[in-house]
Amino acid sequence: MKATMILSSTKLVNTKSTFFAGLALAMLSSTCFAYGAAHWGYEGKVGPSNWGSLEKEFATCKVGQMQAPIDILTKAAAPASAPIAAKYKASAGEIINNGHTIQVALPDEGSAILSGTDYKLLQFHFHTPAEEKVDGKGYPFNAHMVHKSADGKLAVIGILFKEGNENKSLKDIFANMPSKEGKVALKSNFDASSMLPSSLAYYSYAGSLTTPPCSEGVSFYILKAPVELSKNQLNAFQKVFKMNARPLQPLNGRKITQSS
Repeated sequence: MKATMILSSTKLVNTKSTFFAGLALAMLSSTCFAYGAAHWGYEGKVGPSNWGSLEKEFATCKVGQMQAPIDILTKAAAPASAPIAAKYKASAGEIINNGHTIQVALPDEGSAILSGTDYKLLQFHFHTPAEEKVDGKGYPFNAHMVHKSADGKLAVIGILFKEGNENKSLKDIFANMPSKEGKVALKSNFDASSMLPSSLAYYSYAGSLTTPPCSEGVSFYILKAPVELSKNQLNAFQKVFKMNARPLQPLNGRKITQSS
């Protein structure tokens, strides 16, 4: 995953969150495998309910007040300030199995204008089921497109997927994703615009990384219109990662905005 700042009375927390967000992002956007790969997962003693106790660097997973993902309650959503403007271009890249998800790293993909700020797209990765819900409705799959602004702030555009036709944009990625930790080069340049729905209307909220260290100060833009992937594509991903979604987190008074 504009980065809404935490309340001014928590500047010290913000400083630590910014540091760990930068640390996590550096690893997310590189070809290194996931931070603490041996120390966290999605089930049992290393599962989400215990993340905050596994490492001192993961404490925000337990004590943070602006954690992601959330159930997006649309009735309370206020009008958003600006539309999304995507400025992506085709880029070479790598498909990475980092032990927790399939990630596509794109070093020269372009950027998106989010709430008036230019954010460079670094990578996108997948979760099953989708991490966010909308008014309690869940989806089987989602993509999180992770962006970074010039001043180091993080923003995530989320794409929800429903079962339907084969997703041609992701066909080669699904066909070539490593089944074990490792990486392979994309066979051809990839344009992230091809993943997007025709409408970029969105819901937005202030959140966090959805994996340890759960750093806060991450702005989320969850696109309203879902796109499709086939059952075969979903099954192919779930053969590699049966489940890799963090449970919903409390809203804690945060405001949700939406564009039309």
